[in-house]
Amino acid sequence: MLHNNVGISVEGGDAPFTEITTEAFDKIVAVNLRSLVYACKYTLPVMRKQESGAIVNISSMAAWSSYPWVTYKATKSAMISLTEQLAIQNAKYGIRANVILPGLMDTPMAVDRRAAAFDRPREEIAAERDAKVPLKGKMGTGWDVAHAALFLASDEAGFVTGVTLPVDGGASCRVG
Repeated sequence: MLHNNVGISVEGGDAPFTEITTEAFDKIVAVNLRSLVYACKYTLPVMRKQESGAIVNISSMAAWSSYPWVTYKATKSAMISLTEQLAIQNAKYGIRANVILPGLMDTPMAVDRRAAAFDRPREEIAAERDAKVPLKGKMGTGWDVAHAALFLASDEAGFVTGVTLPVDGGASCRVG
């Protein structure tokens, strides 16, 4: 089993198109995308030899929604396509590949770093994010993503591959 869960954005220097630097762009691509590619490169031969395996990648709902930072959105969107490619190219070896798109999560990286970066109280950031979640008006937690990943890695998901799974409290169901 391979679980790719990595991502940086603002802390890596991400910015809108008109403000992004080459250094920030390259750093975020290296962390968010290149790490996934090389982890798979070195894991796939072992999985192919044993004729089984599960790869679970963690992307972001930023891939499917309006998001201000160019590199994070681009890398998380690319993860979806790479996961689909992994799934179809490795199905004959019994290897499954799926990707999870977490929505708004109450984690230190998501909330505390934003509060620090924008010099605002954590409670304000959390309240704004909670208000955007249809399911009980509360962000999810790392455990919500972990449970989805555990399912996708398990034998119970033995016939599931190439899936993009939003874990977002229903936010992706909204239109407009």
